[in-house]
Amino acid sequence: MDLDVFVTAHRAEWDRLDYLLRRGGHLTGAEADELVALYQRTATHLSLVQSSAPDPALTGRLTQLVARARATVTGTRRAGWRDVVTFLTAGFPAAVYRSRHWWIPTAVLSTLLAAVIGWWIGAHPEVQSAIAAPEELRQMTKPGGDYETYYSSHPAASFAAQVWTNNARAAAMCLALGAFLCVPVIWILFINVLNLGVGIGLMSSAGRLDTFLGLILPHGLLELTAVFVAAGTGLRLGWTVIDPGPQSRRTALAQRGRAAIGMAIGLALVLFVSGVIEAFVTPSGLPTWARITIGVVAELVFLAYVYVLGGRAARAGDIGDVDEADRSAELPSAA
Repeated sequence: MDLDVFVTAHRAEWDRLDYLLRRGGHLTGAEADELVALYQRTATHLSLVQSSAPDPALTGRLTQLVARARATVTGTRRAGWRDVVTFLTAGFPAAVYRSRHWWIPTAVLSTLLAAVIGWWIGAHPEVQSAIAAPEELRQMTKPGGDYETYYSSHPAASFAAQVWTNNARAAAMCLALGAFLCVPVIWILFINVLNLGVGIGLMSSAGRLDTFLGLILPHGLLELTAVFVAAGTGLRLGWTVIDPGPQSRRTALAQRGRAAIGMAIGLALVLFVSGVIEAFVTPSGLPTWARITIGVVAELVFLAYVYVLGGRAARAGDIGDVDEADRSAELPSAA
């Protein structure tokens, strides 16, 4: 494409669009229609320039024109409480529901791997000795040892904040790094599974697996589910880079990336609940059955939230993305 000829042919349209935008709200009906038509044409021109003859100055000018025109055509809107309610009752659960084919297999395989690692460590003393010295192992696994005192080693409120921060960071990393072909997500997930497997193996070898499960299950069911959801979504995002499906790679990544950002916020709230349980319920004097019951109830409430509200929203067409008016314009591609 001859850039000079292209600019000469369309400069008048761009100048006219700029003039109409500067007129603001003082347009006649015909001028408003003209503005919309010029906006669509200029968006196409921008796409052509970007794909055929990228020129920084011209691209900058057209990008600014398209952005201003889009803001004028679609209007601006401030997020309010209604958006928050819609996100919590439809957008977030729908996004989790739609990604279930990724996070459920992730959860099942991770749990099985943790069990295998735990069995391997528990059945092989030489592996245990490679993890720590015998005195250190006894200190970790004995009654009142490190595994038990960990949950009451700090004031409950500060411990809840620390746990929430760490888990939310891990979930956010899974979501943010998923686009790097899944590799960072698999590594983060493996580290979490390995830590769980080590705990299972060491405590089972000391004959205290029931104590370990009584400490893990109250908060761990919800906490691990949130991590698995984040990991599964990150893996889905990474697979989109490899196979975007019927959409263009750019469109598919933008759509699922926006949904992943929303899920990071929603999962932070879920992890906050699990952190509160870990800080106030896990180390409490409640009977083991009562603590586990609280964890099971929290997990069932979350699953019901995803499958009832999320399933209903997903069937209604919600994909967990932001409203169409808040998305970046998808420019037509050049033929």
